[in-house]
Amino acid sequence: MSRPPRPRIYLETYGCQMNEADTGMMAGLLASSGWERIDRPELADVILLNTCAVRERAEERVAGRVRHLARLKRYRPDLRIGLAGCMAQHLGRDLLARLPELDLLAGPDSYRRLADLLGRSDEGPLVDLALDKKERYEDLSPSPEAGLHAWVPIMRGCDRFCTFCVVPHVRGREKSLPAERIVGSVRDLVASGTVAVTLLGQTVNSYRDGAVDFAGLLERIARIPGLLRIRFTSPHPADFTRSFFAVMAEHRNLCKQIHLPVQSGSTRILEAMKRGHTREEFLALVGEIRTVLPDVSLTTDLIVGFPSETIEDYESTLSLLEEVRFDGAFMFRYSPRPGTYAVRKQPDDVPDEEKARRLHGLIELQERISAERYARWVGREVEVLVEGPSRRDRSCARGRSDDNKTVILPAEGARPGEIATVRIARATAHTLIAAGVPGPETDDEESGLTLLAD
Repeated sequence: MSRPPRPRIYLETYGCQMNEADTGMMAGLLASSGWERIDRPELADVILLNTCAVRERAEERVAGRVRHLARLKRYRPDLRIGLAGCMAQHLGRDLLARLPELDLLAGPDSYRRLADLLGRSDEGPLVDLALDKKERYEDLSPSPEAGLHAWVPIMRGCDRFCTFCVVPHVRGREKSLPAERIVGSVRDLVASGTVAVTLLGQTVNSYRDGAVDFAGLLERIARIPGLLRIRFTSPHPADFTRSFFAVMAEHRNLCKQIHLPVQSGSTRILEAMKRGHTREEFLALVGEIRTVLPDVSLTTDLIVGFPSETIEDYESTLSLLEEVRFDGAFMFRYSPRPGTYAVRKQPDDVPDEEKARRLHGLIELQERISAERYARWVGREVEVLVEGPSRRDRSCARGRSDDNKTVILPAEGARPGEIATVRIARATAHTLIAAGVPGPETDDEESGLTLLAD
């Protein structure tokens, strides 16, 4: 007697690296319950989108995608479509009126129950949005199909409550995973062929498991044999410690790149955002980092048009870019997120056209600075962790430098998962190009940091 076919699920991810890791975790949970993950939505029994709620534009994109995928129900009435993650948690049952095509809503703390939810035959949409103060998923693999690189969550949630941010409301309060469990997971990944990991947390450097703080965790992971590169994202500027700098300077496999979200260059706006630091304190931190790590690459997040932001506040952000000279930045115009302090107490009083103008000016300045920062590597040798073929030119390979810049290099002798030393011949604002790579001087589509206009 032949076995019944396994139910098939198509998973699609939107948003941050934490969502990427959560999708891998969901895939593992469902596989253990007999589900088969496929890469074609038209063949799936269930389509599940893992979503982001940080920006209104991201939610609009997901809504459009749901409506597009819902067309498949015309030919397959039994097909079910669901939303998981932050958007589901943020908008809740209101989504069912907005998107009647949905059959399932699952929040970030309900992934263990997904298989049971999908196995139910209840009429009407199924909803599981309960937040769990104890759920850390610490016993689950961070990435069942990690490959050369793996995303490794070390904590969930956030205690900061910045006035513009919805994350604490949709992911709950901070919950650090056990240090021994994290170290063991990374050892298992390395044993299966992973050579690079990125540690994930909403405020990753506030990690603490008993006596083990973030620096102590980095120290333990850095000593794992065979692990070539370790990154982390995203730290909070107010949570760095002296021990962190000592560990970063000691271990070569701790990459010399730090994503350092600042959001604004104006102390007044930083206070309105409840960021927990001033402009001057941020600049002092940058100075300390560059003293310990002279070649460090710094990247950041920036918001323009926050409530009450004046031209003077905006110019303070421009001057901060000039002073710090980040290698890259994610840049957005402010969008109100329901449920946040800003929506309740801080009127959105900067006109949209002015937000767009300020964002354009910010991007223009950062593009110039990025081009200058990348150009300083021309003529120098860099060590590149090879990731695979270039997507623009299959005769070339693509990899990342220690400071997280995309590097295009000749494919000959460039083996994925190994370190290649190359001399940089030219550069764009987003890509380093090694000697031996033919022109023209164009970016590979995978840039080290994407400039976003939201």
